[in-house]
Amino acid sequence: MASRLVRRCTCLLREAARLAPAMSLVGQPRLTRGAPRTLTSSATSPSSHLPGSLSELVERGQVFTPYPERQEVDHLIERATQPEEILALLGGGHCLHQNRAALMVIQLSRLLSEKPKDKALLIKDARFQHLLRLVNSQINAVWHGTLVKLLRSLYALGLPATSKELQSVEQEVRWRMRRLRYKHLAFLAESSATYMQEQGSQELLAELLVHLERRWTEIDDGRTVVAMMVKIGHLSQSLMNRLEDKCLELVEQFGPEELRKVLVMLAAQNRRSVPLLRAVSYHLVQKPFTLTKSILLDLAYAYGKLGFHQTQVFQRLAADLLPHTPSLTSSEVARCTKSFAFLKWLSLPLFEAFAQHVLDRAQSIALPHLCNMLLAFARVNFRPEREDQFFSLVHEKLGSQLAGLEPALQVDVVWSLCVLQQAREAELQAVLRPELHGQFLGDKSPKDQSTFQKLLHINATAQLEHPEYTGPHLPSSALVPRPSALDKKVTPLQKELQETLKGLLGSADKGSFLVATRYGWILGEGPPLPLPAVLSGTKLNLPPLLSRVSVHPRSWAGASQPSWSPRHSPEHIFVLCSPQMLRSCWTPTASSCP
Repeated sequence: MASRLVRRCTCLLREAARLAPAMSLVGQPRLTRGAPRTLTSSATSPSSHLPGSLSELVERGQVFTPYPERQEVDHLIERATQPEEILALLGGGHCLHQNRAALMVIQLSRLLSEKPKDKALLIKDARFQHLLRLVNSQINAVWHGTLVKLLRSLYALGLPATSKELQSVEQEVRWRMRRLRYKHLAFLAESSATYMQEQGSQELLAELLVHLERRWTEIDDGRTVVAMMVKIGHLSQSLMNRLEDKCLELVEQFGPEELRKVLVMLAAQNRRSVPLLRAVSYHLVQKPFTLTKSILLDLAYAYGKLGFHQTQVFQRLAADLLPHTPSLTSSEVARCTKSFAFLKWLSLPLFEAFAQHVLDRAQSIALPHLCNMLLAFARVNFRPEREDQFFSLVHEKLGSQLAGLEPALQVDVVWSLCVLQQAREAELQAVLRPELHGQFLGDKSPKDQSTFQKLLHINATAQLEHPEYTGPHLPSSALVPRPSALDKKVTPLQKELQETLKGLLGSADKGSFLVATRYGWILGEGPPLPLPAVLSGTKLNLPPLLSRVSVHPRSWAGASQPSWSPRHSPEHIFVLCSPQMLRSCWTPTASSCP
């Protein structure tokens, strides 16, 4: 079949050479409708015995579409600066072939791109309606590239979905879909997908997405694949999978701007594609890109939103961001601090620079930005070197404005101060008053349940760490452990910690797991045992009166030792650690467990 196709094409080209012996200046054969037809009876023609010979094709139309020479009207269309200049060409006696009429519509769309009122007036103009009819009458001869731009322009001008001319162009695009080059399909998708959804052209959009998916191997440049992932990737899951495969293939060609767009797109769609994230991270680390401030902030945001940990990338981001901190705005500092906090990754020099930024702008920093930074510091348990000055500023700002914040934000701020051991009695009273905590007592949305959990922690802090605090407190009915807290799915970290504790204790009956406490924590803990004997082989420096250990799973980058807090009671400590830390510090001997 392929050989027959090649043989027929050879014959057709030979006929074309005979019909156009005179070559143009650029060496391209030209063929017009006035070509001689004497070849139809030639017995020596190599194609005379073939069905559908070149002679028959000449009778139906030209084989090669000639590119018309540029004339004065082409320059007038390109140089027009007002819609009236374009419309005036209709009555000027100019030869407006099919492409010129379409180019006039495209130019009108460009001139009115930011003038919605003028678009409405143009659509009602009789001259514009005449131009649309002229384009419609010659639509089958409009070139491919011009056709897709014409459709985009008609959408941008706001033609109604019922417009005969718009429907005609849409139908022509559908008929030519297989013949359009991939770059034309990509351009149409990038520029017109939103319009198609608004105009109700769902069938055309669906067909376009199918063709893009089937021909995805034709993509040969990084700009196209990145633009399609950003603009239309969310419209088709299968197309997005293909685009990710092509992105992996071309990622080596990407510059920092393309890498930024890919990561921000993944973050916006909450699409955690691990192979693609690993490939992007590798090139960010290995290539000596010059990363601007905006790119660094976007990369930090994307990694934080997706929760993808890559230590080498974070180290580079922190090192490159540090020189930019003096020029960052308070909003950018808060955003960047929040991104690293979501990753639970602490860079001491960078966070110290952020804290200094707050102190340097103490009078001008907005309270929402300060609250975001306080929440971020609490997430990574960071207290700056100049902590007295920093928290004095925080208390000063909150003193008069805390009550004006949203109730959930008030709880978040005071909870952060509790984590950092900086909460004051007035701030505890502000969130534990019945008027505020009553909004979160019922089982409502997950966000409300999370806020109530923080209220439990605040209430526990007031009871255990502030002996001078007299109230108010949460009602006793709210402190009963909720059954729903125990119904949550066990995370891999919790499961591994439970197995580690069972192995270290010797058997499962020597410990309790998933214990819901009145303080809001769900713990895996050991029963009252002669713990000095049980833990005699450990590397922990434990209090002498210790009789109970409660373990809460905690894991983040940069943490290498478990942290424990004996301040609640000398007989009972809370250990915050990961299974790996617990195994490294707890090495009991065979006689340690009774």
